Amino acid sequence: MTLIVEAKQRLGAFSLDAAFTSERGVTALFGRSGSGKTSMIRIIAGLARPDEGRVVLDGEALTETAKGIFVPKHQRRFGYVFQEARLFPHLSVRANLSYGRWFAAGAAGGESFDRVVDLLGIETLLARSPSKLSGGEKQRVAIGRALLSSPRLLLMDEPLAALDEARKAEILPYLERLRDQTDIPIVYVSHAIAEVARLANQVVVMSDGKVEATGPALDILSRPSAASDRRDAGALLEGTVESFDARHRLSIVALKSNRLHIPSVALASGKPVRIRIPSRDVMLATARPEGLSALNILEGWIEQISPDEDGTVEIRLDCGGDVILARITALSCERLDLQPGKTVFAIIKTVALEA
Repeated sequence: MTLIVEAKQRLGAFSLDAAFTSERGVTALFGRSGSGKTSMIRIIAGLARPDEGRVVLDGEALTETAKGIFVPKHQRRFGYVFQEARLFPHLSVRANLSYGRWFAAGAAGGESFDRVVDLLGIETLLARSPSKLSGGEKQRVAIGRALLSSPRLLLMDEPLAALDEARKAEILPYLERLRDQTDIPIVYVSHAIAEVARLANQVVVMSDGKVEATGPALDILSRPSAASDRRDAGALLEGTVESFDARHRLSIVALKSNRLHIPSVALASGKPVRIRIPSRDVMLATARPEGLSALNILEGWIEQISPDEDGTVEIRLDCGGDVILARITALSCERLDLQPGKTVFAIIKTVALEA
């Protein structure tokens, strides 16, 4: 699957001038509110026409202003999941899901009803009405309805924005299953870096109506500039679970050259995981420290030091191929005489890790 999007559109004082190409998996449109993410996804869906541009899926032009092509939204066969579930209140969960299957009439392939129900863990909800569901349950049903329409592409516009942290934690594992167990490409809009870090294969960073950067999630989200709020800056790593210490409730995760101890529920050996380490939760030492409670101490060398206007510096470390970011004060940097190429030790709070 290849999706090509190019769009220029004037909306009052706001100007959109952006383009990107995505392949299979999850492509996240990431940026702060007002950056143009929703405008882009509406153009992809056919809910809005750009002043200039094109939307091409696997060589088929769905929008091409230069040739006057504009395929109506209902003929694009895209699934769309909004911030709010938008379920039919007078229908049961089963009937809401079956409504999605109505749009799949005549479509080849597609997911079966039972498989979608199992994938999203909603079997026990089928007889309920939407008024009896939690926010997370409603969103799972909305996703199921979209999947059962046999979409060629699934568009998700801030699907977790209306949920509290507990409900987000409930639904994220199902979104991971959706990514890993179906062949449906997904364009996922979010301003939450934790969601994007956990779900995205590719990230398109948007700001003021333009694309600032695009590339693999591990690369883009490990750049200091990726976070709209510097408190969210950090490194994104991929690893594999080696074992689980049941007594201490810790998973041991192997990275490229290091191992990390992560507090977690029991994770199966061999399971691939992503780990995000906020730069604010990394301390640096010029000698290997002793007598600390921290379980994770990584040796590396300084690749880059980037000063900020607020009296801090962002330091990029190469720890045997595993990239770590640390944010410390400029004074600490001077006192430790930190320079590119110098060997240091990154001290990471175990509780700061997110698998």
